[in-house]
Amino acid sequence: MIIFVAIFIVLLLIGAPISIAIGAGAVCGCFALHYPLMVVGQKMTTGVDSYLLIAVPLFIFAGNLMNEGKITEKIFDFAQSLVGWIPGGLGHANIVASIIFAGMSGSAAADAGGLGTIEMEAMKTNGYDDEFSASVTAASSVIGPIFPPSIPLIIYGSVASVSVAKLFMGGVVPGLLMGAALMVLVLIFALIRGYERTKFSLKELINSFKGSILSLITPLIILAGFTTGWVTPTEASCIAVIYSLVIAALVYRTLSFREFLKCALNSAVTAANTLFIIGTSTLFTYIMVKEGISKQIATFILGISSNPAVILLVINIILLLLGMFMEPGAILTLMLPVLLPIVQGLNLDLVHFGVVMVLNLMIGQVTPPFGVCLFIISDLAKLKLEILYKGILPFIIPLVATLLLCTYFPGIVTWLPNLLLK
Repeated sequence: MIIFVAIFIVLLLIGAPISIAIGAGAVCGCFALHYPLMVVGQKMTTGVDSYLLIAVPLFIFAGNLMNEGKITEKIFDFAQSLVGWIPGGLGHANIVASIIFAGMSGSAAADAGGLGTIEMEAMKTNGYDDEFSASVTAASSVIGPIFPPSIPLIIYGSVASVSVAKLFMGGVVPGLLMGAALMVLVLIFALIRGYERTKFSLKELINSFKGSILSLITPLIILAGFTTGWVTPTEASCIAVIYSLVIAALVYRTLSFREFLKCALNSAVTAANTLFIIGTSTLFTYIMVKEGISKQIATFILGISSNPAVILLVINIILLLLGMFMEPGAILTLMLPVLLPIVQGLNLDLVHFGVVMVLNLMIGQVTPPFGVCLFIISDLAKLKLEILYKGILPFIIPLVATLLLCTYFPGIVTWLPNLLLK
């Protein structure tokens, strides 16, 4: 058991890919503990053998098609026309565009990699500090996996056997709340630093709305499908891909066949990496449960306090720390067998806990020193990580404030799914 955990930790510390660290640790654990070798293939296959998980590569593909088809540019133009008149206008447009794009891709990395370049170039051209532009872009990308559709929520629903439609609906209000909190901080910075605003033009707003309406209604189509029960998450991901392909290739004509093939290849690689992490994590979790490690961790957490509020705080801290070092998919697969019995013992709503858990992991994606989105934004902005680390810290405050509100006021998460999906 010591060998099993030690190999995982050592590989993680030396910078090995998370899937390799988890997989190598689990396989070595199987050898050391004399498990049948067939367990390795069996458990890894079981981990990804889910109809629901088909939605993961399809939503990744949809997001890449929108980025490559320049649909993100139209979204940003509309967001700028809508909120550009507020002090710090482009900062607000950055956040609003991320909320809109979140309703299409479900991925923080897709948001940061796609919208990020457009947003930061526009802000730099209009006199915003590089540090501020990069920090707003990184922080707003976190909204992607909270607002439906969400790849981490699909994984949570698959592992925890919870309705993904309810999880998606549960993410709407927290996603909007997170965006509003970030916009308040941007407004404060804008007033202090004297950032520009653009004059409001109703004509420009109408024109940009007309030009981007096909992109803007994508989230509405997906949400309407869930609330009416017409589509499942997997079917919604198919619709998202077909719709994105049609408007990019046939309507806007911004996607060539070569770019389509490039999208397909990139999506396949990204999806394969995500699903491989889930597979290796399933094997790792099996050994943890079999050897009693999961039970020991749960006992430790419950031994800290019997107060549900304190236990939730401890879980939040653990997840935030893990989110700074590991992929969300790996954490969800590894930690859910540990945390679900605790949460069920406290009689907490699993939809509420799922959204709170993903909120934690997404904040970890932009928390120094190893937040994945920080590396993406640093590369796009050609900005040193040390500067971005300093710039992102104020933006962690509204994100954590939203997390605490959602943690201790469950109605923020559960109100909408209970209203629409009884």
